[in-house]
Amino acid sequence: MITNVGQIMLYVNNQDEAVNFWTEKLGFRVIAEEDNGQGFRWIEVAPDGAATSIVLHNKEFVAKMEPDMNLGTPSLMFFTHDLNQLHTDLTNKNVKVGEIVSLPNNARVFNFADVEDNYFAVTEKK
Repeated sequence: MITNVGQIMLYVNNQDEAVNFWTEKLGFRVIAEEDNGQGFRWIEVAPDGAATSIVLHNKEFVAKMEPDMNLGTPSLMFFTHDLNQLHTDLTNKNVKVGEIVSLPNNARVFNFADVEDNYFAVTEKK
């Protein structure tokens, strides 16, 4: 039986830019990094205290190793305790953010994009 989500694989074109985005713009930290020196490199990032992490893989390398693998961006929903403050912080850091919208269930959400225009969502959960 599955007990939790451990890692989410995110396939990116430029791992260094992706690491910079997740650490400098979103405040994640690098948990682990592996590089075999032959093109296989991955970097694991997560917010402090998170049970789930994001592993940044080189999209081109993975595509060569596994041509049939779906390398599309996963649809991720992040949680925050202060949606307005996060929206302001990301805007001030020149992150592409959408408007805060209210959903029918009274939740509020906005989208943001990484440096490769992969979009993610964030909602307030107190």
